[in-house]
Amino acid sequence: MANAASLLLPGSNLTNLLVLRTEPQSGAAFAVRMLPAWVAACATTAAFLAHAFRPGDGRPDEVESPPLRLGLGALATVAAGVFVLALPNAALPVLATGLVAVALRRLRPRLDARPLMLLFTLAVGLGTIVRVWNGPADVLASGGTWTAAGVGAVASLLLNNLPAAVLLSSRPAAHPHALLLGLDIGPNLAVTGSLSAVLWLQTSRALGADASVRTYSRLGLVLAPVTLALTLAVFTAY
Repeated sequence: MANAASLLLPGSNLTNLLVLRTEPQSGAAFAVRMLPAWVAACATTAAFLAHAFRPGDGRPDEVESPPLRLGLGALATVAAGVFVLALPNAALPVLATGLVAVALRRLRPRLDARPLMLLFTLAVGLGTIVRVWNGPADVLASGGTWTAAGVGAVASLLLNNLPAAVLLSSRPAAHPHALLLGLDIGPNLAVTGSLSAVLWLQTSRALGADASVRTYSRLGLVLAPVTLALTLAVFTAY
């Protein structure tokens, strides 16, 4: 349930880039605009998960947690963040950083590429459809910020947030930042809502962790609506 963290930088995920492609702005300007909502989303998510997974009986955990190690991944993330904030067009430097990081440390365990291909095919298909059908964009244009966020959240659950972003950004959105709140936070309701959740599920199960789709959705049923309403209220008040 880390989708809330992607609200701070335009390059945090492809969804942000798709929605904002018609509104060029620096990473710093975007971060300043979204900072209050990002803080609210991250704080709400952290507090909720800390409560949901609190120790039940106060006994010490018998399994010793491994030490936190900040390695190549953390370094590449920090470098990409600096590029997004400092450069007017950070796409190529960020791409180069990612390629170098992957080359130095191959992704393990191997992930199933079928969900990626399915999402890509769906996104391309919707991109073709919206060239002649502007119905979803018209709905967004006729509503306000709350409508944009709600439509983005529902569409992400039905389609996954990447194809939903393609569908809803066929024309410049009337409230792009509110739409991003829905597209980035709405997927917390179901694993299928975002690519990051799908990859998390695959990786967790490949490593032998007890990753439960039911638990994810049970928690998301409470967390997603509360977080979206709170962040949108903070955003509109800012």
